[in-house]
Amino acid sequence: MRAMAAITTVPGRESLRPDLLTPVPGPASRALAERLARVESRNVTALSPTPPIFWQRASGANVWDVDGNRFVDLTAAFGVANAGHSHPRVVDAVGGQAATLMHGMGDVQPAAVKVELLEALVRRFPGAQPARAVLGSSGSDAVESALKTALLARGDPGVLAFEGAYHGLALGALDTTWRPDLRDPFAARLPDATLFARFGDLDDVRLRGREARCAGRPLSAVLVEPIQGRGGERVPPEGFLRGLRELCDAEGWLLVVDEIYTGFGRTGRWFACEHEDVVPDLLCVGKGLASGMPISACLGKEHVMDAWPVSCGEALHTQTFLGHPVGCAAALASMAVIEEEGLVGRSARLGAMALERLTVGLRDVPRVSQVRGMGLMLGVECVSADSARSACLGALRRGVVLLRSGDDGRVLSITPPLCIGDDALTFGLDVLVELLTDDRMEQDA
Repeated sequence: MRAMAAITTVPGRESLRPDLLTPVPGPASRALAERLARVESRNVTALSPTPPIFWQRASGANVWDVDGNRFVDLTAAFGVANAGHSHPRVVDAVGGQAATLMHGMGDVQPAAVKVELLEALVRRFPGAQPARAVLGSSGSDAVESALKTALLARGDPGVLAFEGAYHGLALGALDTTWRPDLRDPFAARLPDATLFARFGDLDDVRLRGREARCAGRPLSAVLVEPIQGRGGERVPPEGFLRGLRELCDAEGWLLVVDEIYTGFGRTGRWFACEHEDVVPDLLCVGKGLASGMPISACLGKEHVMDAWPVSCGEALHTQTFLGHPVGCAAALASMAVIEEEGLVGRSARLGAMALERLTVGLRDVPRVSQVRGMGLMLGVECVSADSARSACLGALRRGVVLLRSGDDGRVLSITPPLCIGDDALTFGLDVLVELLTDDRMEQDA
């Protein structure tokens, strides 16, 4: 395979190749799996047929499990650790804030750091337009805020989302999430206020919009991921997001862009919508916002967010941990690291080289139907879920952490920390290529 061009490593953040001391999963992980099975709801962690590894610590783009095995993390822990696992600056911010003020009264007597974070977020709003924000703790929180804002601003409950979309599992967000296996068990509690169009198809969006009007259920908003994450790293045709912006303007719909996965440098721009110079009406962010702490936000154009009434002492939408001081401090530190270490540009450069390496290495491989992505958000779509499952397990046994995505689990998702060293990334990609080109893979797994 052609050698990858050199990428300058972020100073002090070099990633190490795997170092395996036991079979994977090791005995300590297996013992913890048995303990977990006795105390956790059986629907949460998949413990069979092969138990997971249990993480002990992480740094940069490396993870160590409870058996002392070192792995290369090509997931950034669900796309969260954009600045890297346990970045010293983020860790210091968390510790310093926890030592002075761990918790405040976010919507009554807020912490000063909450104001600092909101100011920093608003400065980053695409298009440099006046904006306001609502903080939350999870991606679902941000989507819930956006859906409520759209209802207040437009008055109609109807929302158009897309096939393959994933916007969270809280009941409001779940109504906009595509996957039937996640929706069906709770269908009786869902408002059924969402129509779904084909992702990347503007004509289908227009058709669904007309159907909504004719049925007396007009839309207030279109909710879209610029690149679908859990849906399988699906990249729409060029111009789709820009066309969606124009269509929303023509129809009077709000454009809500879910950048919970794609934000903060993941695709090679601060926000993926900036690839097409699209300014959303509402922007949902989370995951990589704080590189490890649970915090999220819904940002919006000032005139849209002003659909919310002035608080008179009882907020319509809040939570106990809104503007949590430690999360705010971590988010500020993470955003500073991404800026100062040049991780957005690094994501673009390293991602382009990784995409080329995978495309060349997996060309004409029968198990693979497509390689795609943008920045350090890449997907390898297999022809079967079995092939993807075997490759994921085979990679773990060789010290590389991967996830599967897509509605049927056929896509191998590659979303490493943006600080990953080129040697560690190259190693992980080569392991994946070797597995997918090995005729013995399924039987070995």
